[in-house]
Amino acid sequence: MKKTIFFVLIMIFSLSASTVFATNKNSDRASEKVAVPGKTENKLSEEEISRLTKRVEEIRDMDKTNMTVKEKRELRKEVKAIKENVKRDGGVIYISAGTLILIIILVLLLA
Repeated sequence: MKKTIFFVLIMIFSLSASTVFATNKNSDRASEKVAVPGKTENKLSEEEISRLTKRVEEIRDMDKTNMTVKEKRELRKEVKAIKENVKRDGGVIYISAGTLILIIILVLLLA
């Protein structure tokens, strides 16, 4: 029973992968001509992360009562950019719910 379910799952995955390669390479659609920049590996070192963290703490501890709206907006943008940079290069792996269910089913079937 386990072998048949395993082979059925392999068949489903192998047949669904063939649709990914079914596109026409020579099509002249505009969406395929759009240049998308590739993702680069840009991991932050511990020193850079600590420096960015200290900068965020400095900004939070500032007295912002005498600042103009423009200066406050620039500080918010800087904090937001730092947070995104640390979050992006932090090495966090996200697993969707469907993937998690699939992993659990496979583990139960193969165990």
